Amino acid sequence: MTVTTNVSAPAAVFTDETLGKAAGLAANAYQPVWIGQSGEQVSGDAVARHLEAATVLLDKDGWVRTYDYSKTWGTSATLAADESMTVKDMVRALLAFVREESGDTEPHRTLLTALRHVGEGAHGDSDTAAIASDVLDLVVRAHTGCDTARATVWSERLHRTHADVTALLMAGARFARAYGPAGHGA
Repeated sequence: MTVTTNVSAPAAVFTDETLGKAAGLAANAYQPVWIGQSGEQVSGDAVARHLEAATVLLDKDGWVRTYDYSKTWGTSATLAADESMTVKDMVRALLAFVREESGDTEPHRTLLTALRHVGEGAHGDSDTAAIASDVLDLVVRAHTGCDTARATVWSERLHRTHADVTALLMAGARFARAYGPAGHGA
């Protein structure tokens, strides 16, 4: 088997030809692409809306290649326990602690978490999240020429950018609208 891997310049370009290849992969898939884990068919438009909402979420809250779980292990600020502190100093220290703990503005959403979070809201559900992930896998497989490629792993490569990930999401939405079933399914 010959594998052609495309390590593209920033903001990966997913062409109509790539989407056509993805459609061929979907047609030959072992399991139906557009049937959710609920057993119900989901429309291409519903999956496209899910992918577009994930793009909006990443644009709004920020994208991170991988989540750093070590941040949650013992790195929180500690309050000073100095008996000589005035009440005003204690309140000031407490407010600073609360701001530091709750005001974290670093992006925390990976591609996978964005898809999941959209599935928990008004723009999607568990079925659209699972199918959206499968659609992105098909697009990445078509893009790279590798039949084992996965979108979440592709998005976590060291050289990947926010623009690359949003380009993938938008390509997935185009694919879903062009090749997914019409209808009213979620």
